[in-house]
Amino acid sequence: MSRVVTFGEIMMRLASPLGERFEQTKNFEVVYGGAEANVAVAIAKYGGKSRFVSKVSADQFGDAAIGNIGVHGVDTNYVLKDIGRLGKYFYEYGYSQRPSKVIYDRDNSVFANSKPGDFDWEEVFSDATWFHFTGITPALSDGLIETCEVALREAKKRGITVSCDLNYRSRLWSKEKARKVMTSLMNNIDVLFANEEDSESVFGIKAEGTNVSDGRLSVEGYRDVATKLRDTFDLKAVAISLRESINANFNKWSAALLTGGEFIVSTKYDINIIDRVGGGDAFAAGLIFGLDNSWEPLKSLEFGVAASCLKHTIKGDFNIVSRDEVEKLLGGNASGRVVR
Repeated sequence: MSRVVTFGEIMMRLASPLGERFEQTKNFEVVYGGAEANVAVAIAKYGGKSRFVSKVSADQFGDAAIGNIGVHGVDTNYVLKDIGRLGKYFYEYGYSQRPSKVIYDRDNSVFANSKPGDFDWEEVFSDATWFHFTGITPALSDGLIETCEVALREAKKRGITVSCDLNYRSRLWSKEKARKVMTSLMNNIDVLFANEEDSESVFGIKAEGTNVSDGRLSVEGYRDVATKLRDTFDLKAVAISLRESINANFNKWSAALLTGGEFIVSTKYDINIIDRVGGGDAFAAGLIFGLDNSWEPLKSLEFGVAASCLKHTIKGDFNIVSRDEVEKLLGGNASGRVVR
């Protein structure tokens, strides 16, 4: 069976209860997550084999982070421990016209202080067929930029498919640095994931007829974006998630995939949202799961979008759904009736 390896930071998430602002709450709900960890968990839940590579604090919080991902079947043997702090972030749920908010507390975390020699990529990639990371990882430190460069070279040397989700975070680095670093890393990337804003923020490639602030998207505009990305970086595939944000708890959700010269658009779902964090990661995981198992592009795309649709209904970062549940949604079972 194929093996997907992901590399990134897992953090403690502290969320105020729904409807409470940060300054109101007396209690924070604790879960663990992070973009690459979310992908590893989702693939394991879909029935695939995944391995998460990271570094956590050598304390009970680090143990909890490892335990929370390992319980879902992810291989955590290459999650290192070191003296220092585990990264954290605080989350305030949005509702209706009030957006969600995130405050990071991850500066100088043990993962951010990683260096290229910390990870044995020969062992990590011993049985791997796919390697996935996001733009968040190199944004955390110059040491992680170098580490990503090493990991990508080692993956490509072994013929492993490499994917990246741009995941631009303005609070982690500037557009200028993101463009410089990500342009360099693109030399070893096969499959690129982006949302309706990332391609413009990182590479200056904008979809015409789109305004993310009012939820207006142009699918034809994103066909042009995907084509420009593919041609600029010689990519095998470009996947773009298409979120139409009506308000904080109601979105229209779909995605598009450019591969083999064909531009495919998925089914569109109307989603009443419980928690949108990790929605893009669930999509990436579903598409990777399909492509890595040699599914047809349309089947892989539809699986990823349906899986992500379900993730929006689950609290926490992880997509705790099975392949069977995703396939039932794909089969038209979308009524939400009680299963007895």
